[in-house]
Amino acid sequence: MASKSAIRMLRPAANGLGPRLLRTEYARTAQYTPRGISSHASRPRKSTGDYQQQVRYASSEASKEQLGKTGLYELHSKYGAKFVPFGGYSMPVQYSDLSIVDSHNWTREKASLFDVGHMVQHHFSGPGAEAFLERITPSSLSTLPEHQSTLSTLLHPSTGGIVDDTVIARLPDRFYVVTNAGCREKDTEYFDEQLVTWQSEYPNQPVEWNILDGQGLIALQGPLSADILARVLEEKSVKDLESLYFGQCVFATIKGTDTEVLVSRAGYTGEDGFEISIPSYATEAITQFLLDSAKDELRFAGLGARDTLRLEAGMCLYGHDLDDTTTPVEGALSWIIGKDRRANGGFYGDSVILQQLKKKSEGGGVSRRRIGLIVEGSPAREGAEIVNEAGEKIGNVTSGCPSPTLKKNIAMGYIKDGMHKAGTEVSVVVRGKKRKAVVSKMPFVPSKYFKQPTTAKA
Repeated sequence: MASKSAIRMLRPAANGLGPRLLRTEYARTAQYTPRGISSHASRPRKSTGDYQQQVRYASSEASKEQLGKTGLYELHSKYGAKFVPFGGYSMPVQYSDLSIVDSHNWTREKASLFDVGHMVQHHFSGPGAEAFLERITPSSLSTLPEHQSTLSTLLHPSTGGIVDDTVIARLPDRFYVVTNAGCREKDTEYFDEQLVTWQSEYPNQPVEWNILDGQGLIALQGPLSADILARVLEEKSVKDLESLYFGQCVFATIKGTDTEVLVSRAGYTGEDGFEISIPSYATEAITQFLLDSAKDELRFAGLGARDTLRLEAGMCLYGHDLDDTTTPVEGALSWIIGKDRRANGGFYGDSVILQQLKKKSEGGGVSRRRIGLIVEGSPAREGAEIVNEAGEKIGNVTSGCPSPTLKKNIAMGYIKDGMHKAGTEVSVVVRGKKRKAVVSKMPFVPSKYFKQPTTAKA
């Protein structure tokens, strides 16, 4: 049964601003000027630890600066979280009620709630927003329908290397963009520089860039997630949820309140699920409301389970599986490059990327490709060398772990072109010993996204 106390907490806080808050009031708004985004919350916060070697979710970097806390820090403590430095924040890695493996399995069987409030949420609006984002990404945003999102990458101008991976959604009056916490400083500098260049070249196409400081973001993941979310939404929002497919988003209202959230059917686990962007004043109350509404079906989950889930789902981790030297083609992300972008270019690094898309007979192709591996014996971790029968290095592992679902050791990495086909037998050097491995298609565990049915051709 839904928590009445949670509803009471939300009502007075909204003050009638809920429906407008996510779109307008809460974003720190500034017509773009060089270094125009400078509030304390937008400055980079980096980690003081090196836990990313064991548990990773979004890209993570070390720092001497004080760790930040998301709006759910106190709630995590209440539920027995163990915290680690990550992406500039003190983040829960697991909870006292479940081990990492148990939490992983709970997500696959029921539903888990992940705090991803350390991620950076942006709004880009104005007459030049679409063209600007199409310049710095390879996505076909001009044909992206309203309330639809796409995975994309921010690109370096000359090389086509990936600055960061991102999700971009078109809202009625702006674009909603989410970037990685560990790339906060780099991405801020990147947007600063590219917007300066844009405005100097296209002064009549201004772009307004807002960072949603303090905005909550939670990920509800698992086969029961849709039923659980429906319990806390107003009736009209429940109907909207029923017709929401993977990659789509909608504004929804929490039951008994005037608080509006942005619900995106998406996630990082391969399961059906949602990412919910929540105004800061309501983040803790809505999260508690969700937990109270499904006490036997929903649990908090931390970075430990998120890392094993995302690897089973074949999802990349920036700073490990993707970096500034990797292009979308090398990273097996060619599918994010729109059909019209392949034909017309017009995005950063297009000369490099479009050449890589061509056949080898036309001078195209790449020298390495991202692949999955099933490894015998001990699990292969980041940095392990992939070798051929003669013992020659042909690649390296970028992520690896034992798969709780498959009960096998899985890994992701890059391998020499020509050796990337599924079924190719190789070896991985683990602690000085060669372990047999076979190249595998990804995802390792079939995805269960709630996708729109395809219409069969006559």
